[in-house]
Amino acid sequence: MLPTQAESVIKNIIREIGQECAAHGEIVSETLVAFMVKAVVLDPSNGFNMDRTLKKGDVQKLVKLCVTRLLDSKNPSLDTIKMQVYFDMNYTSREEFLEEHHRVVESRLISVSREITDSRACIREELESLYRKIVSYVLLRSGLGSPTDIKIVREATAALQSVFPQAELGTFLTLSKKDRERQLKELTMIVTGIRLFNRDCGKGGEGIDDLPAILQETIPATTQHVDSQLEVVQDQAYRYTAILEKVAKNPLLSQELQPYMLKEALYNVRQYEFFLQIILPIFIALSNLWTSFQDEIVLISILSNLTTHLEPFLGTHELFFPEKVMQALLDGVTVKTDVCRMKEHIEERVNLADFRNLEWLFPETTANFEKLLIQYRGFCAYTFATTDGLLLPGNPAIGILKHKEKYYTFNTRDAAYSFAENPENYVDKIREKAKKNAELIQLLELHQQFETLIPNSQMKEVDKHYIKPIAKCESSTQTDTHLLPPTIVRAYEWNEWELRRKAIKLANLRRKVTHSVQTDLSHMRRENCSQVYPSKDASTQSMREASSQVPRPQIYIAGFRGDHTKTTYEVKVNLTRAIDET
Repeated sequence: MLPTQAESVIKNIIREIGQECAAHGEIVSETLVAFMVKAVVLDPSNGFNMDRTLKKGDVQKLVKLCVTRLLDSKNPSLDTIKMQVYFDMNYTSREEFLEEHHRVVESRLISVSREITDSRACIREELESLYRKIVSYVLLRSGLGSPTDIKIVREATAALQSVFPQAELGTFLTLSKKDRERQLKELTMIVTGIRLFNRDCGKGGEGIDDLPAILQETIPATTQHVDSQLEVVQDQAYRYTAILEKVAKNPLLSQELQPYMLKEALYNVRQYEFFLQIILPIFIALSNLWTSFQDEIVLISILSNLTTHLEPFLGTHELFFPEKVMQALLDGVTVKTDVCRMKEHIEERVNLADFRNLEWLFPETTANFEKLLIQYRGFCAYTFATTDGLLLPGNPAIGILKHKEKYYTFNTRDAAYSFAENPENYVDKIREKAKKNAELIQLLELHQQFETLIPNSQMKEVDKHYIKPIAKCESSTQTDTHLLPPTIVRAYEWNEWELRRKAIKLANLRRKVTHSVQTDLSHMRRENCSQVYPSKDASTQSMREASSQVPRPQIYIAGFRGDHTKTTYEVKVNLTRAIDET
């Protein structure tokens, strides 16, 4: 199937799934449907062959499976996928957030700017109207007050008149459109600076918000909310992990709890935890920036809104595991935090002598150790593969295994030794597990193994966050640019023809004649002289005179005039005498 045909088929499948969900009262985005289609196709239990063209029956089966999973409102796995899609479509870098905000502001000012730059005002009323428009543009662009407030307009007009009186509108109108736009921006910055200075002096600043005070109030409040949410979700993750450890040791209990989807609930809260941790550092950075206060307020509102919209995706697993059920399951179980688990095995360490052909990295011998890109978000690969998906944080102090330019951590030394015996086996098990639980692809960052599911927010920064570790030591070398002082001969010429041209030029000077002239202005002011090569008589003499003579060639051709016959015959007669006869 051609790529264009395959793309058309996929779009039709996505459209049909969206319509089916809408018929059941569930509105889903195309991005979510596309992710679900890929997740269903990847799941080996569904029996889809990636190398075979989908038939009509396969398409119907695919649509039915996707609709069933999308309408399952009590599935934590679906909530996790929805959370991932929402975050992927709404979160971006700080620079891109602010760039989009500035683009929106510029788009709102286009009409006002065009009225000013395209103006052809001539009479007094038109010039006054143009000046009022410039004041409105300055206020709108600066964002310091409303252009409908009379007090603010009067203050801005006074500030503008101090640097750009109305009498200079004539000069302004003679400028090109590009120069007008540039001058409008400069006037905005100057007027804004004047108003801010007057506000600081207590002589103006009407309608200007106290941005430092606003940030000082909103940043701690928002950060405190995120911290509390992060604490709650981490506590839930620790409790689910403790229960799953208990289940792993008791197979009978595992059969009882299968319907509760404990692992899916764990994946859900862990994903929410990582998203909150991504958002939280941005709030901390905001408090250190005291410039561009308006940008920071916009950014806070966006991130706060993003945090609020992520919270509803946590509701499903609480239906399966209310507090009473959790207390019963936690009976006799010690809930451990991630930090406690690392401290339990802090003394364990991989012995390098046990592995001759493998490379292990340790904090004290590796630069940029804390910046290594650990696989599976730092969870123990061995535990996840052998316990059918249990997430336990790895301990980098035990040792980080470098295998095929990838880095793995483990929660115990025994886990590290077992994984090192056959890494590919456990990597394949994790990949197969991710095919069955599609939310694991983003949770564990398995996008390189499933390239079609790389989120947009991470596609732009695939290589940005990777820092290659320095496992040995730092060293540097330096070579002087020029060991010896330069000896460049400017008169050197490598071209042989150029040398010949100069030689001929010098030779021709000997045949030139120097001329001098004298004008009326220079007459009798100085002596003029010229020098030429004097002429001379020259002659040559030989020993004897001699001469030579050769016979004059005499050749005649007869028969050109023809004969009585039609055919003409010519006869060539050579009458030249021989040389020895002369």
